[in-house]
Amino acid sequence: MTASTNTTAPGTKSLAPGNHSVDPVVLPSVVANTLPLDPRSVTPSLDFLRLIDHDYARRHLVLSAGIADGVERLLIAETTQPLPVFNVGVRLGRPVSTRQCPPESIASAIDRAYAARRDDSAGAVSADGEIPRITVEGSSDIEADLQAALREAESDLLSTQGKAPTVRLVDLVLFEALQRGASDVHIQPVRDLTLIRYRLDGSLHTVRELPGALAAGVTTRIKVMARLDVAEQRSPQDGRATVTIGTAPGSVSSSSGGGGGGRRIDLRVSTLPSTYGQRVVLRLLDPARSPHLLNFAALGMPPEVEQRFLAQVSKTSGIVLSTGPTGSGKTTTLYATLAWISATNGGELLQSGPGRSGGGAHGSELNIMTVEDPVEYDLSGPGLSVSQTQVDIKKGLTFAAGLRHILRQDPDVIMVGEIRDEETARVAVQASLTGHLVLSTLHTNDAASAVARLVDLGVDPFLVNSSLSAVLAQRLVRKVHAACAGRGCSECLDTGFRGRLGVFELLVLDSAMKALIARRCSAPELKAQAQRAGMVTLREAGSALVRGGITTEAEVTRVIEALEATDEVVT
Repeated sequence: MTASTNTTAPGTKSLAPGNHSVDPVVLPSVVANTLPLDPRSVTPSLDFLRLIDHDYARRHLVLSAGIADGVERLLIAETTQPLPVFNVGVRLGRPVSTRQCPPESIASAIDRAYAARRDDSAGAVSADGEIPRITVEGSSDIEADLQAALREAESDLLSTQGKAPTVRLVDLVLFEALQRGASDVHIQPVRDLTLIRYRLDGSLHTVRELPGALAAGVTTRIKVMARLDVAEQRSPQDGRATVTIGTAPGSVSSSSGGGGGGRRIDLRVSTLPSTYGQRVVLRLLDPARSPHLLNFAALGMPPEVEQRFLAQVSKTSGIVLSTGPTGSGKTTTLYATLAWISATNGGELLQSGPGRSGGGAHGSELNIMTVEDPVEYDLSGPGLSVSQTQVDIKKGLTFAAGLRHILRQDPDVIMVGEIRDEETARVAVQASLTGHLVLSTLHTNDAASAVARLVDLGVDPFLVNSSLSAVLAQRLVRKVHAACAGRGCSECLDTGFRGRLGVFELLVLDSAMKALIARRCSAPELKAQAQRAGMVTLREAGSALVRGGITTEAEVTRVIEALEATDEVVT
């Protein structure tokens, strides 16, 4: 398997990368090469990545494996011709040795090496040194550019997987998804096709069908972006990346609504093997739509519910829970709550700028800390000072462990991403009983079920009564698209809906409710008592939106009533 690069006949010339005519150079033979066969384990020389074009390396399947004793060691494929290898040596100005490897492995390693170099040269590694940052070019005509990129990518599948056409295709898919306001992008290979699907307003829509042959190239590009193992195709992988949305030449600028040059988006990338290839799901976390900047009215919270809810989160201690299934907006509500707490406790003082008085007439500042899985949005900003910590199971940082460490940081307000086990529940209760306001979430279908859930997690009823202040259950329903009056148009993908609004159910613990909890009454009994005390249920709140023409009866049934019916069957 060992090959060596010899000499070029005297008097001949060859064309080095970059179309430079060069004089012949006699390179000594290298008779021994102990390079590993796995390209994933090599580190290319910086000279190679700087002087040899990505396209040239990809077209001829040649990659540096570093320098040893003044010799550039190269990995090549069986189909790689001697002349390109010789030209690489000429361009680098040093002898070369070669070893053959599988072409697919070399191609993937080339893409990964050049992508990493582009990221590093642009200062693309975040402060923690782990999250790569990629620049994504925008477009003023997404449909036309997508079709052009698709045709180009199809024209030569062997040489373009992971190269410019596929890179451009992935860029445009991400750009379109962000323009449409998608929360997730699904890349799903099926028989002979690859489906591109966006989750819009909580519903999944197939927006494009790509040839099945393009699936590998698209997946490879996304893996390179998230620095995942491109050669691993049989095990699930998870990664992260930060992309900057730029604008292509001639495209609209951010001020014209074209998507925004320089806008940063965080990606969560998940891959999973399936029958027809690897599925990829990207979660798009767009700070431009950062929910902590919203007020409660923008979330859809009725004034009477908002007033009672804010009364509970104004307390200096206790637990306030936000409940609902995945994707119901619980974290959004808690972020908005933290913003409100900060603004009403020293927020005006923080924003008063240099020279402000130190008398504290606007209130005292608070130490607000969170432990989340993952941190979805950066809450730091003018007038909003929040310390956020992300769960890391591999390092032993669970919700419970993170909460214990936070308690040593002299916090006033604590947000725990989720109470999912007995240990976290007990630590959260203890924190609330020792003078801290604790905000958290639970996965239950209504407010009353959250109380029963805490008891099921091992929290004694008397501790629930002492610590729990209120439970806010919520859902997100789609709003009728005003522009087409719900008839459906291209802008709303013919669904008749555009945007979502929260539906809320607030349970506040009073003396009657605490008496029932002490007797370990069931969730239906707790709910009935809350309704007697004036609680508006999720179903009633949804019906009010239907009467106001904001949503439809079918949408309320889909989001609220169907889940409640399932819950009743289970219980």
